[in-house]
Amino acid sequence: MNGKACAVLLATTFLSFAAPHTAQAEDNYPSRSVRVIVPFAPGGVVDVMGRILALKLTEATGQSFYVDNIGGAGGNIGARTAAGAPKDGYTIMVTSSSFVVNPSLQAKVPYDPVKDFSPITIASASPNVLVVKANHPAKRVKELVEEIRKTPGKFSFGSAGIGTTPHLSGELFKQSTNVDIIHVPYTSAGPALQATIGGHTPVTFSGLPPAVPLIKNKELRALAVTSATRVSALPDVPTLSEEGYPGQEADTLLFVLAPAGTPTDVITKLNRLLTNILRTPDVQAKFEELGFTPLATSPQQSADRMREEIAKWRTVIERANLRSIATN
Repeated sequence: MNGKACAVLLATTFLSFAAPHTAQAEDNYPSRSVRVIVPFAPGGVVDVMGRILALKLTEATGQSFYVDNIGGAGGNIGARTAAGAPKDGYTIMVTSSSFVVNPSLQAKVPYDPVKDFSPITIASASPNVLVVKANHPAKRVKELVEEIRKTPGKFSFGSAGIGTTPHLSGELFKQSTNVDIIHVPYTSAGPALQATIGGHTPVTFSGLPPAVPLIKNKELRALAVTSATRVSALPDVPTLSEEGYPGQEADTLLFVLAPAGTPTDVITKLNRLLTNILRTPDVQAKFEELGFTPLATSPQQSADRMREEIAKWRTVIERANLRSIATN
């Protein structure tokens, strides 16, 4: 046998052994523990939902999906760690909308949301809500807008902090209605809502979970939600679109992602597992209790929505000149 024939035989023999081994490895995923990075401190809503998903994935696969909290820099440190992890499906990340906002808001972000990650699914979404004090004279959004226009520069709106989706909802509302209203950032949603109850900040844009109990206790009046349709937690509260202000949709999203380059079959399997999990009544009930509606989008739908969110919030941030504010 000549050298060329020998080389062909060796290559053929190698492939005949390698191909079944690769297929078997894919079929058996996961064959060991999977790290689930949550880029925030324990105890927050993202951490709670990440732990629910990790537990259910563990039950569904028989392998441990364990949460690793890597907080700091608004989620940037954990995202950087996840982006640099091996691309084998044994590290995934559960994160919030800050993931798509930070690159436009901050001068230096240690990851590219599109180039460095492969979306698995958008697990859930939660809109924001526009609230005023319970005895505020405005009962409709139009009445509030008219009141603000009568006293330009004297109204303010509170939020959970610069760059949060409630803050960006307020900026989008300000730009769309052309009202002169000043943003007052708080350290979290709780102080912002209490400032409105106390009459210090007339208006607050808030995430749904911390606001709903105060609305139901009639300490706050909800004028509108920022979702495309009404939400089950506040069925009597109209959307901003219903109130005559379309294009105001703003959700806090729960992304599940893997490092870019993770095998497609792994992404597909994780998406299928998570879709089944998010359709179970107990998980749906728990997410809705936290103020989130389960979604379970496909990887392609997730990628498309991610790009839409990046573009939308980049425009809002640039128009409001928020990048310079956030970096000062």
